[in-house]
Amino acid sequence: MASPFVEVQVGDRVVKVTNPDKVYFPARGETKLDLVNYYLSVGEGILRALRERPTTLERWPGGVFEGAKLSTRADNRGDAFYQKRIPKNVPEWIETARIAFPSGRYADELSPAHLADVAWAANLGTVTFHPWPVRRADVDHPDELRIDLDPQPGTDFDDARKIALGPVREMLAELGYTGYPKTSGSRGVHIYVRVEPRWTFTEVRRCALAFAREVERRMPDLVTTNWWKEERGEKVFIDFNQNARDRTIASAYSVRPKPHAPVSAPVTWGELPDVDTDDFTIATMPERFARVGDPHAAIDDAAFSLDPLLEWADRDERDRGLGDMPYPPNYPKMEGEPKRVQPSKARKP
Repeated sequence: MASPFVEVQVGDRVVKVTNPDKVYFPARGETKLDLVNYYLSVGEGILRALRERPTTLERWPGGVFEGAKLSTRADNRGDAFYQKRIPKNVPEWIETARIAFPSGRYADELSPAHLADVAWAANLGTVTFHPWPVRRADVDHPDELRIDLDPQPGTDFDDARKIALGPVREMLAELGYTGYPKTSGSRGVHIYVRVEPRWTFTEVRRCALAFAREVERRMPDLVTTNWWKEERGEKVFIDFNQNARDRTIASAYSVRPKPHAPVSAPVTWGELPDVDTDDFTIATMPERFARVGDPHAAIDDAAFSLDPLLEWADRDERDRGLGDMPYPPNYPKMEGEPKRVQPSKARKP
């Protein structure tokens, strides 16, 4: 028996939504069709976050049901998975971008150009969109610096917010950068800065590390740049490695795979002191978007030079002896990278 479906008009394209009544988020009973309609309701915002960016799809085809697990490299038997390569037999209007992984392998990823592309992906069970910080026209030079404030056990969103509103905002002003904050949809805070696409992933990551180290110096009791979890303590980790090739962050307006369907919500700096992450869900964001629009609407208006941060990185290395930090474990050994061994395992008895 054929699956039930509805057809949704998105611009001049028709998107087929199969099993539209399938419950995807059990807390309030939102369905797959509710997920598609959510993305349509914030269309201008989600497309601004994804437009012409290679995008990894986090697919939950069975919905976010209790006990559902995300497949990992160690265990691929999960109920959900990341899809980097575009599936076969896609509509002819779907556009892609070819990207290179650190291993040297290639893949053609979805590169949304129209809102229908987003709706099509949502029909596949894509709950969360993970765009690269590059555009299809130049996939080797990021146009976005990503500052990821990741609370560790013992810390929370309030701590990440304190850091964002304190040293992070202060340093952005010193650099002459405009940063655009958003909630992660969980406990963290992300700040994006548009940069001129003139530097490699390695150089952008080096700038992110220099920025993170300066934040750590200004708020050492609450901030850490230690890559190894056993050394972080009860602090907020600034994940500089999110700027490495093939590392992605949930986009603005992406839904996160939790029963109440929280959303990674763009906010203004003025709103950030008072926001509650539980306020942003697929049930509440459409009304907010209709009322206030997209707080990131001006994000593409200016792109900044990374030269000041490269100078900070040179200073750290020259005056403080601070070189590179480890890459994630699935990366090949990188030039200048220190030993990639967990400290407790590297110590001799």
